[in-house]
Amino acid sequence: MPDPVSPLKGARFDGFATVREVGPFGMITLRAKPGTPGLDAAIGAACGTGVPAPRRIEFAGDRACGWMSPDEYLLLLPHAGLGAALDELGRALAGQHHLAVDVSDARAVFRIEGARADQVLRKLTPADIDALAPGEIRRSRLAQIAAAFWARDSGFTVVTFRSVAGYAMDLLSHAAMTGSALD
Repeated sequence: MPDPVSPLKGARFDGFATVREVGPFGMITLRAKPGTPGLDAAIGAACGTGVPAPRRIEFAGDRACGWMSPDEYLLLLPHAGLGAALDELGRALAGQHHLAVDVSDARAVFRIEGARADQVLRKLTPADIDALAPGEIRRSRLAQIAAAFWARDSGFTVVTFRSVAGYAMDLLSHAAMTGSALD
């Protein structure tokens, strides 16, 4: 299996905020109803967190699990650990109705950093950035594309579909242009 390549090969833009494409990340979409026997153990074994509450994301080192919908979770982990994580999910949820799929190649991940990183998102999403609590994951849109994002380490992480990675980078970069800050 070839080494994974991030969609934009680490593209970066420096304006009043820094926007950079990061990755590759290992990402697994896990579909299972809350309360499914073994779900807590499965997520714990795969990424080291518990089952996140609605609209929350939990972190354990370089791994995370985010709530995406009432029966959907996004597990983020180092790409090298994908096979083992999928095996753990399969073992822990054996006999239970679930779906665990590697979606790493279908997603792109960006970081927005800097003292005014929030302003980049304010320009692009209808989501209330002031109401985004620590540990909260938000599914919304950036202009006209679907995105999920959360605040962490004095910046924001944004996940979009890989098919619109170039457009997402252009949107984020344009919103972060020097001289275009909101204050």
